[in-house]
Amino acid sequence: MIPGPFSYHRPKSISEATGLLADLGEQSRVLAGGQSLIPMMKLRLAAPEHLIDIGAIAELKGVQRKGSTLVIGATTTQHELQQSKVATDAAPILLEASLLIADPQVRYVGTLGGNVANGDPGNDMPAVMMCLDATYRLTGSGGSRSVKARDFYQGTYVTALKPGEIVTAIEMPVPPAGHGWAYEKLKRKIGDYATAAAGAVLTVSRGKVATCTIALSNLSDTAVLATDAAKAVIGTALEKPAVEAAMKAARAVMSPASDTRGTSDYRIHVGGIMVERALKKAFSRAKG
Repeated sequence: MIPGPFSYHRPKSISEATGLLADLGEQSRVLAGGQSLIPMMKLRLAAPEHLIDIGAIAELKGVQRKGSTLVIGATTTQHELQQSKVATDAAPILLEASLLIADPQVRYVGTLGGNVANGDPGNDMPAVMMCLDATYRLTGSGGSRSVKARDFYQGTYVTALKPGEIVTAIEMPVPPAGHGWAYEKLKRKIGDYATAAAGAVLTVSRGKVATCTIALSNLSDTAVLATDAAKAVIGTALEKPAVEAAMKAARAVMSPASDTRGTSDYRIHVGGIMVERALKKAFSRAKG
């Protein structure tokens, strides 16, 4: 199908972009990589009267490490993220998850900010950002504020973004040296959303899990932080009872819909398996 008519705007600064959003109101939408919005427009599921393309705003792109904080500009593409040694050395789960998003063609233009900002429960990076305790910098005509990734998602396509705000940067504490990480994703084919996916970031001390975070993708109406699942393995060497307890706790917070990827029960079952795989891989990578 063909999108409905719209006016196209290409601001050169954040202030110009937020000014356009304030002036044009609810009939405007922000375009970053366009890998979510354009398909919706083609299907007439979205019909904005104005597109505000933020791709020309230089200050929204790039990766920096500032002390113990990693800062990634919102329009940094998945491919650029993968090529950033600063990012992948600091938080290698970013590379692992990014390589599982869609296909190379999409990753060349799809942005990190777009992936985390639109509230699609099928996107992979929201769960990764929860694992990394990331914070999103949100900017509107009235100024900037910060919101934790763990507080940002409120429902399918519903987030903490206020009208006129855009995600301008993603900031996260650099995980400690020697940490373990993994992002495990079950999908039907390359380019598909996850049937179920789980990320884990942990540290090990004296052979036992010292800290752990686990988050889930496409297993509820938002990405989900599986807090009780993570607690189940802290202080253990991932013995079988601990892993089984974590799987059970993770499944308790899953509520996926039945769809073409499988029934709800099936997706909950394999969701637990993704948690098990992520934990075991992260533990094997940790140096403690």
